[in-house]
Amino acid sequence: MQMHTSRAMPALRVLHADSFRARLLGLLALPRLQPGEVLVLKPCASVHTCFMRYAIDVVYVDRDDRVIKVVPALAPWRVSACPGARATLELAAGEAQRLGLRPGSHIDTH
Repeated sequence: MQMHTSRAMPALRVLHADSFRARLLGLLALPRLQPGEVLVLKPCASVHTCFMRYAIDVVYVDRDDRVIKVVPALAPWRVSACPGARATLELAAGEAQRLGLRPGSHIDTH
């Protein structure tokens, strides 16, 4: 994954959820995300945090790989959506800010 901003991008461990089953299970089937890790759900324009025990940052990306919405620290038992999103990134709470992710940032989600 690459990000184009004015800040240098640290190396990230990228996990992909690109099948129906993988997107359905999402983070429920994985250990808690650590700083420097990101789960990419594709295609995806909405997420839930049902049954989770911790908050996550959610970043929505459009078809041009531009960030269109950032939801910091989405608490457990919440739902978030972003019409027009092609992919969704899930990160440990606080990671979106640490990485400088904001609307308009360019990310390579491949």
